[in-house]
Amino acid sequence: MARGHQKLQSQQKNAKKQAEIKKSKGHDQKAAAKAALVYTCTVCRTQMPDPKTFKQHFESKHPKSPMPPELAGVEA
Repeated sequence: MARGHQKLQSQQKNAKKQAEIKKSKGHDQKAAAKAALVYTCTVCRTQMPDPKTFKQHFESKHPKSPMPPELAGVEA
């Protein structure tokens, strides 16, 4: 087991390595946002994250179109 100066050097080296891994990996916000958009409007192909938002969109943007079956039991 490392002691003293050797332990400190090892910790610094590991911290630097972890920072490089994290930096190279990054976080892709576009991909995460796109994955969250689950529901797609059948009329205009707009994507929405949840059924409540989808129903609100459908009622406001497409009032004359028939309601899709997946929104039948959803409360707005």
